[in-house]
Amino acid sequence: MGQLRSALSAASRVANGPAQALEVLGLYARSVDGAESTTAASVFIDWTSRTLTYSSAGHPPPALCQPDGTVTFLDRATDPPLGARPEHAPRLQAQTAFTDGSVLVLFTDGLIERRREDIDTGLERLADCLARHRAADPEALGDALLADLIPPAGLTDDTALIIVRL
Repeated sequence: MGQLRSALSAASRVANGPAQALEVLGLYARSVDGAESTTAASVFIDWTSRTLTYSSAGHPPPALCQPDGTVTFLDRATDPPLGARPEHAPRLQAQTAFTDGSVLVLFTDGLIERRREDIDTGLERLADCLARHRAADPEALGDALLADLIPPAGLTDDTALIIVRL
């Protein structure tokens, strides 16, 4: 994962958007043992136009919580995991506006997925928690999300969060 993280960071600096960065990462993943079928999401923030441009390679959709508590999942640009296509193809990319004070949350599937449960149930749980705690600073929001969403028996998968106050 460290190799892929570094490669995505480098690709993002020169790519013309997150879809192109994930395309490059997908090609690179084919040469890294165990990296094929890895998921990733990328979001470019344009502070001037107040827009998020995003793309996903099989990863759970980032969540955008507006100041009024409305939660939108950035799911209009989802493609298969890295290296999963037999032939190279351009990736999807979408854009959405945000309001000052919104919160962007990127997360791994360990936060929302539970065995024998539909993924939409986990996404709804995340949206409810995010809306309730949206006014908290990013660190406190992360603590609240983890406290509310981690099952009492503990996690069976790694969980990571990135929270940005926009």
